[in-house]
Amino acid sequence: MSSRDREDPRIAGAPTERLSRRAFLGTSAGLGQIALASMLGGDTVAAPGTGPDGGAKPPHFPAKAKRAIWLFMAGAPSQLDLFDYKPGLAAMFDTDLPASVRGTQRLTTMTSQQARLPIAPSLFKFAQHGNSGAWVSELLPNTARMVDDLAIVRTVQTDAINHEPATLFINTGSELPGKPAIGSWLSYGLGSLNQNLPTFVVMTSRYPAGANAQALSSRMWGAGILPAHHAGVPIRGVGDPILYLQDPPGVDRVARRLMLDGLQGLNRHRSGKVGDPEVASRIEQYEMAFRMQSAVPELTDLSGETAATQELYGEDVKTPGTFAANCLLARRMLERGVRFVQIYHRGWDSHFDLPAAHPPQCRDVDRGCFGLIQDLKARGLLEDTLVIWGGEFGRTVYSQGELTNTNYGRDHHARCFTMWLAGAGVRPGVVYGETDDFSYNVVRDPVHLRDMHATVLNQFGLDPARLGVLHQGLFEKLIAVGHPAQAVQGILK
Repeated sequence: MSSRDREDPRIAGAPTERLSRRAFLGTSAGLGQIALASMLGGDTVAAPGTGPDGGAKPPHFPAKAKRAIWLFMAGAPSQLDLFDYKPGLAAMFDTDLPASVRGTQRLTTMTSQQARLPIAPSLFKFAQHGNSGAWVSELLPNTARMVDDLAIVRTVQTDAINHEPATLFINTGSELPGKPAIGSWLSYGLGSLNQNLPTFVVMTSRYPAGANAQALSSRMWGAGILPAHHAGVPIRGVGDPILYLQDPPGVDRVARRLMLDGLQGLNRHRSGKVGDPEVASRIEQYEMAFRMQSAVPELTDLSGETAATQELYGEDVKTPGTFAANCLLARRMLERGVRFVQIYHRGWDSHFDLPAAHPPQCRDVDRGCFGLIQDLKARGLLEDTLVIWGGEFGRTVYSQGELTNTNYGRDHHARCFTMWLAGAGVRPGVVYGETDDFSYNVVRDPVHLRDMHATVLNQFGLDPARLGVLHQGLFEKLIAVGHPAQAVQGILK
């Protein structure tokens, strides 16, 4: 930025302000979007996230989903110990992973210097369940009860091999920070279903003591290049649900309203002068916060839920901040018009001592997942609510560190892992894709994470090629140009 752009934009003696380069580009962005839409043939660029009435705007084509809940298992669960049953590995215990299986795939720095890559069969029992005959580990007994409600995808692939870029990639479609989260894209493309709560909400859950938990940053749910009001809003399970939402001591609602009215007048004056869309976002955020002061306390009060409903989610639902409590809270959000809820559960990063680490992780989430799906079904919400479960990548068949008869660890593995989906036009009772005998490579029906993103957008009636925004001369999208992706038709009705 030149010194000229950093100067006070007012010109002495002039009645109007001089636009900086940034402000000019902000006001002219709409012309660029119109031109791009014309060149690409029609309604290419989504309008900013609201319809003519300030609420929802129509999708590109008829949608199956109105809302979604993404259950994010941060740290990466082991597909080998939960869903991808490989009984033949028992006879290969402590033998080296064949070089032909690994091929030229890279290893992390945590195992690349190991003298051996010894095969570690799962210590947990598997059984087939439901009409689909899906194999599920004994660690997930409640998930096993509902396999006929799920589409289990065993062949998901990603590009990243370390946590931060992989978590960014699954959330934003890019390994680099600064891109909008998928919930932000849905907010931008489809707008809001309510006036008193955010469109995109994020919750992080308690996890077992001693678990190897990866840090999470707000860029996982940030709006990136989109207007700031499309970012995910964190809601806490303990203490004030949203920090700084309540009025300061001594300030009543009338005084707060008067203060906001005065502030909004200044902001609108500024917006009219410089045309910066972030000023409009700030106005919207202040107004939303004011409305949320009344809506959030009722939303987060679970005392009115029946004993039968709470029983679905298990005993943990009574403890604020647990995964089960957050699942019930997510259902309440959906009923009140929140479009996208993301629930994080950390602690799945089991490089060592996986047989001791994974059971408490599974106990934390298994009943909550079951309760959520059954509760949504009972209320008729599953028909148009998409539920997604999974982590950022998978785990290796070989052991990281020492392998014994009772212990092993597993390193990161990007080439295949398992996710499941339910509701909103997803075919129930499906097991999709097949991996090799080592759960190391895909042998049938690969699903890249970009395909998973395309599937989510498809169910919301959004065309990945048309949902985007012109930014610094580039047409930015969730699925980047040059990386084709398509919805996974084999799991859709």
